[in-house]
Amino acid sequence: MSENRSDNRLVIYGAGGHAKVVADIVRRGNRFELLGFLDDQRPERRGDAFCAATVLGGREHLDVLRQQGVRQVIIAIGDGRARTTLAEVVRAHGFRLVAAIHPSAIIAEDVVIGDGTVVAAGAVVNPGSRVGENAIINTCASVDHDCAVDDGAHICPGVRLAGGVRVGRAACVGIGAVIIPNVRIGAGAVIGAGAVVLHDIPDNAVAYGVPAKVQKRA
Repeated sequence: MSENRSDNRLVIYGAGGHAKVVADIVRRGNRFELLGFLDDQRPERRGDAFCAATVLGGREHLDVLRQQGVRQVIIAIGDGRARTTLAEVVRAHGFRLVAAIHPSAIIAEDVVIGDGTVVAAGAVVNPGSRVGENAIINTCASVDHDCAVDDGAHICPGVRLAGGVRVGRAACVGIGAVIIPNVRIGAGAVIGAGAVVLHDIPDNAVAYGVPAKVQKRA
C-alpha cells in the first residue's frame, strides 16, 4: 500500500496564480495526491500554507522528495523558457513530468499531448493536432485540426488557432489572439493580446495589433 501511495504523490513546481489553476486540475482529475508546491523565487515562503497545501521549499528540496519516494512533478510557471529549463532539472533529479488535463477539456482521440503539459478548463484540441511537452493550452483556448504546439509554448485563455497553425518552442500567444490557417509562430515569439495574425511571425519577435505586425525582434 505504501508503494502505491508514493507512486501517486505529486508536487507542483511553482506557487503563483498558474499553480492554483494546475492544482485545481490535478485535484479534479483524482489521479494523484498533491503533496505540495515548490517555489525558488521566495525562499521565505517555505512552510507557508498555499492553495490547501504547503510550500515545501525550493529546488534544494528535490532530493528530499526523491528520497521520500515522490516521482511526479508538474511545472506550473507561466514563462515558457523557464518551464523547459526546469523540466531538464527535475528529470535530472529522477522525476517524471506528468500532464494535467481538466475534465471539461475536449481533446480529439488522435491528439498527442506531451509530458508536463497543462490543458485547462474549456479548452478544445481538435483532430490531427500535436501538443509538445511542458506546454499550456489555457482556459477556453481552441486549437483546431492539424495544429502543432511545440514544447514550452503557451496558448493563453481565449486564443483561437485555426487549422494547420504551428506555434514554436516557448512562444506565447496572448489572451484572445486569433491565428488564421497555416500560419507559423516562431520559437520564442510573443503575440499580443487580441492580435489577429495573418502572416508568419519570425522567431523571438513581438507582434501585436489588428492585423498583427512585428514590433521588435530579439
